[in-house]
Order: sequence, then structure tokens, then C-alpha cells
Amino acid sequence: LFFLIDVRQFLSNRLVWFALLVSVGIGALFARTLWIIRTDQWSFATQTDSNLARTIEQGLTWTLDAFDKSLQGAVHEVSDPGIWALEPELRDRLVFDNSVRARGAGDVMVLNAEGQVVLNSRPVVGTDSSIDFVDRDYFVAFKTGAHEGLFIGRPVQSRLYGHWILPMARAYFQPDGRFAGVVVGNLKLSYLSDLLKSLNLGEQSGVNLFRADGIVIARFPYGDKDIGKDLAGTANFVRFDKQVSGSFVGVAAIDKVERLYSFRRVGDYPLIVNIARAVSAVDSQWHSSAWTLGACALLLMAACMVLALLFVRELTLRLKVSAQLRAAEQDMRTTFNNMHSLIGYWDAQLHNRFANQAYFEWFGMSPEKLRGLHISELLGPELYESNKPFLERALRGEPQFFERAIVDPRGVTRHTISSYRPDIKDGTVHGIFVQITDISDRKRMEEDLFDEKERGRLTLQAIGDAVVCSDAQGRVTYLNPVAERLTGWQAFDAAGHSVDEVVSLRSPVNDNLLVSPLRAAIQQVDKVEVLSGVVVHRRSGKRFQVEETISPITDRHGTVTGAVAVLRDVTEAVAMAQRMAHLAQYDALTDLPNRVLLQDRAQLAISQSRRSGKLLAVMYLDLDGFKAVNDRLGHEAGDQLLVQFAQRLKTAVRASDTVCRQGGDEFVVLLPGLDTAEAACNVARKILASCDAPFGLAGENFNVGLSGGIALYPRHGDTFDSLSRHADSAMYAAKRGGRMRFMLYQGPEAAPELVPSELQALLPSDL
Repeated sequence: LFFLIDVRQFLSNRLVWFALLVSVGIGALFARTLWIIRTDQWSFATQTDSNLARTIEQGLTWTLDAFDKSLQGAVHEVSDPGIWALEPELRDRLVFDNSVRARGAGDVMVLNAEGQVVLNSRPVVGTDSSIDFVDRDYFVAFKTGAHEGLFIGRPVQSRLYGHWILPMARAYFQPDGRFAGVVVGNLKLSYLSDLLKSLNLGEQSGVNLFRADGIVIARFPYGDKDIGKDLAGTANFVRFDKQVSGSFVGVAAIDKVERLYSFRRVGDYPLIVNIARAVSAVDSQWHSSAWTLGACALLLMAACMVLALLFVRELTLRLKVSAQLRAAEQDMRTTFNNMHSLIGYWDAQLHNRFANQAYFEWFGMSPEKLRGLHISELLGPELYESNKPFLERALRGEPQFFERAIVDPRGVTRHTISSYRPDIKDGTVHGIFVQITDISDRKRMEEDLFDEKERGRLTLQAIGDAVVCSDAQGRVTYLNPVAERLTGWQAFDAAGHSVDEVVSLRSPVNDNLLVSPLRAAIQQVDKVEVLSGVVVHRRSGKRFQVEETISPITDRHGTVTGAVAVLRDVTEAVAMAQRMAHLAQYDALTDLPNRVLLQDRAQLAISQSRRSGKLLAVMYLDLDGFKAVNDRLGHEAGDQLLVQFAQRLKTAVRASDTVCRQGGDEFVVLLPGLDTAEAACNVARKILASCDAPFGLAGENFNVGLSGGIALYPRHGDTFDSLSRHADSAMYAAKRGGRMRFMLYQGPEAAPELVPSELQALLPSDL
């Protein structure tokens, strides 16, 4: 139900709040009733247990009083010295009268000063003389003079019969006042169980009898397991000890069960009796009533709320439907009023039943004023007569759709499309739905589009890039003059041919035909990134480097209707880029790799040496006497010297080696893949030998030497920078050492070593 009800509307409904109030009232009434029932239940239980405790207390008092009188009679008799001179049978009859035969009473024994049985109301053959009771608490109390009057001892098991008994004793004395012995009677504890076995106080409930010092005498119906336990000092017994009688709720010290205690002292005796009813037993009947009444209360509360919810749901649905109808009507009016077309409904007599706001904009008449007006009064005689044939055919059930230009009441000419749709029900025309759309803007747009298309055609013919257009099947539809020049096709000749035939794009790398990018654009409906390729002229075979950009042509529905390719002639730009790329990495004078390319090749050579484990040599060379040539013959001769020296260097090294002009007259040589340092020394000797022949400069011959330094990877460094520094330092050491020589770097602490000349290398080492 909650899913069908607006929460805010639900909470704002007074009926819901009234239902909530009634439900709360019902719940409160039932809660109070349950509380009263529980209070009454506890009051009844407390009163019942108190009455029961009083009844048990009175019964025990009568029993103990009768038993005590028997003991007092026996004490009186045995205190007379003459009683002991009588015959045993007569003596027993006088000492033990019929009062000791009361229900629950055990035997009564007379003990002498040594605790031995001298008389017994129920003789046990062969045992009296062999048992003494000097250890019993009552005998000790009287023997030591610590107690006078009746003494109720601790519950014990009878030494004669084995069952649990409660001793009750009084002392008797000789005529001179000396202690003579004790008269003790035994009250059977089973008597209490027999007395209380008809009681049913509920589960975990019972009756307890304690001595005033906290000793448990009896617990019904728990058996004999707790007899003799000392409960003095426990919370419950402290309350027993403070008052004569009363009731309270507490937790039992023995089994930790919460109970309702009703207790009383037993007459003037040091005994306490209590009724211990478990709280769960007191509440059990109330729980049953509480569940029943609670279920009824919840049922009534739920019924009240459900009725309120059903009513609110129904009311909400009705309001929602009504609001939806109003919103639909409002939406329809808003939609019609915001449409630029004239939308109206005219009945079979051509009287207006509905008109949107556009009628007011056209005719200056509000929809309210127009309602009920005949169409001739709105259109005027001339326009009505021209529309009358269409109206009559529509009233005959024939839909009408036509286009015409009309002049509105303000004298503005409008191009319109009119639609007359008959409203047919049960075969009868009840009216006409009229829609008149102003297409004046569309007419103007068509004219503008034609002008725009003409301007576009002229623009395409005037631009410097080649433009090729195709339809959705990849057939050429247009070529501009630049495209005709690149492809060798005339526009009229290419029309209808496949674009792959007219514009064949080839790879600039291997001259293979590339997949047609124009067809890819048509299939993927996406712009193709700029592609580079070669276009071959149809007739002359001339090749043009071009960059081609393809874009699909789609209509307003996103359907591909063709594609346009723009080809830019970049032949000269590509050639220029290639020259610039070469100049960026090679020396313009000697055409040797420059420092940029040297860095790349050095890093590659180091990586290869690291993998192969072979040596890499870095040589630094500097011409000796280069400045003298420049000063004498000029810089042009110096440039010729550098060019000739570069050519000799390239012939002195392997194809896999790199010769680089560092700058001025300094050169660097990379020798990768060497097995030994001697291999680098051999190349150094070849380079020195290449300078033996004179250089021809400005019609003269000049002898020019060189100085060089060598550093080896990884022996002298693990980076190109460190190898360059070490080779450079070795080269300067060669210059200082006399020139026309190579020096091999030996480390930071050692001087570079001279690389011997070719002749010296052949001499024996011991010469």
C-alpha cells in the first residue's frame, strides 16, 4: 500500500492521524489493562503466599508447642530423684506419656551427663548403651551452660534410624543444681514434606524452613540435598533476619533463580518459614493473558490502520487520476499552443470547437472568442471561397492536403501547407481537424540553399587543394580543377567511375596500392585521419606526393550519402622535409654524422657491447696544422682539407664504424664489436697512415698530421660522456707528446700509453 501512496499526502491526511491516534489509544488501553492484570496477579500471589506462610507457621507452631510440652513433662519427671527408683516399665510410662506420639514426632531420649542414652521412648535393642551424643550442638550448649530453655539443634541424620531429624532439647538438673543430662526429642523432617506435598506453587517454587542463624532445615520440593547449608549473610537472609514477616523479590543464593519471597518467623522459636514462588511462575498466567490481549490489541490497531490506508489509497488514486487528467489537458493545450502550426477543430457546420494560440497570432483573435465562430467569419469572403472546395471534400470524408500562398489579415504573404482530416465516427463525419503550417521560412531556406550550393561550387573550383566527391557506392560525382590536374581525369569523364580507379593512392615506401580510404570512411561513418601517399597522373605518369583527408557525408538522419576527399600536393614539402631531416643529423660540410646522430649511435653501440661482451673504442682526433692552412690559404681551403680528411677517414674504418665531425677540425670515431684493445690500435695506425700522403689544396700540396686519443668501453667508462672525456684527455696528451700519434687512456692515476706506429709494432719487444 505504501508504494501507491504519496508519503507527503499520506502524512498530511487528517484521517491517517486520527487512525494513528485511535490505534495509539487502543494500544495504551490494552497496555494499561495488562499492567493492571499483572499488578493484580502479583498482589494476589503476594497475599496468597503470605496467607500460606501464616498457615504453615501456625501449624508448625502448634506442632512445636505440643512437642515442647512433652519435652517439659519429661524434664519434670526425670528431675525427680525418686523416678529413678521405680520399675523401668512404670518409669517409662510416667516419663513418656502419649503426647510424644504426635504426628511427625520421633523418639524422645533422656541422656545422662556423659551423653549416653538412659531412657528412650522408642527403645532400640542393643544400641542405646553403645551410642553417645556428646558431640551434638544441643548437648554441648547445655553442658557448657551456654543455653537455657528449649534448644533447636542443627538438622542431622539420626544415628539410630538414618533419616533426617530436627533435634529439640531441654536440660534437666540434679536437686543441687548440677547438670544431670538432656531430654531430646526428634522431629522428622519428612513430616514437613508430607505436610506440603499437596501444594503446587509452580515450577522452581517451594517452601523453605530455616533456623534463625541461617541453617537450612528443609526445602520443599527440592529433597534433602540442601539440608544443613548455611545461608547466613546472603542478601535474602539478611532481609529475613531484620523483619518478623514480609514479602520481597530476590535472587536465591543456592540456584540463582529470581523468586517472590513471603516469610514469617515461627512463633517464638528460632525458625523462619518462607514461601519462595518463582517470578516466572507468578508471571506465567499473566503472560498467557498478555499474549491474548496483546494479539487482540495489535489486530484492532492493524485493522484501524489498514482501513485508514485503504481509504487514503482510494482517495489518493482518485486525486491522482484527476490530476493526471488535468495535467494531460494542460499538456495538450500547452503543446498545441506552443506549436507554430494552426491547429483547430471545426464541426460539421464549420463552427469552431477548438483553436490553439497560433490562430491569435495569425488572425488577432483569441481562442475563447473564436470558439463557436463560423469559418467564413474568420477567413473572410475571398479566402473562404478559395478554401471551400477543400472543406466540402473533407466533409464528405476525403482527407485534403495542399500547399498555397495566402495573405494574412496584416497583409503578410505566407506560404502554407494545409491539412484537413475528417473526424469520422460510425461512418458519419462529425467535423474536421485542421492543421495549417507556415512554410515561408522553408521556402526562403530553399532559395538560400541554392545560393549556398552555388557559392560552394565556386569555392571548390577556386581552392588550391584537390577535391573529389563520391556517392554512397563510391562512384565519383565531382572533381574540382586541381583534382583534374593531379589525376589526369576530367570531371565529366570521371563521373560515375569508381573512386579507386580515378584516385589510386600508393604507398610512398613500397609503391603498393593502399586500401581506399574513401570507401573506409563510407563504411565506418567516421572521418579518416590524414593519409600520406602517391598519386600517379593518368596520362603522363607523373607522381605527386599528397596528403589525403576523407570525411563521410551524411544526411540529417545520419545516413551516409557519400564522401569527400581533399588531396593536398606536398611533393615539394616532402622533399624539403627529407633534406631538413638529413641536415639535422649530418654535417653540412663533410656529410659526416653530427653530434646528434653520434649520441644515438653511441648509446646503441654501448647497448650492443653490454650484450655481446665485446669492446667499444671511442677515438678523438684533431688535425695538426689546420690553423696554419686556414691562415695561409683561407677558410675555403680549410673546408677542402676537412672534406678530404673526412673521405680518408671513412676509407680507413669499417662500414659498421661511425665517423663524426665534432666541430672545427675535431673528429670522433666509434669502433664497436672489438675483441681486443689491439684491434683499436690497428685502426689508429690506419688512420695515421691515411695522412701520410699530402693534401692538394689551392694547387699546392700540404702535409697535415693528426693527434688522437682512445678510450675503451667498459674498461675506461660505462657511459659515452665518460668515454668522450677520457678519449679527449688522451688526445691532448698526444698533442703534448709530439703530435702525429695516438695515445690510449690508462685510467685517472696513470698517463696515457702511446700507440706504437706500424713499424714499431713489427719490431721485437725486447729491442
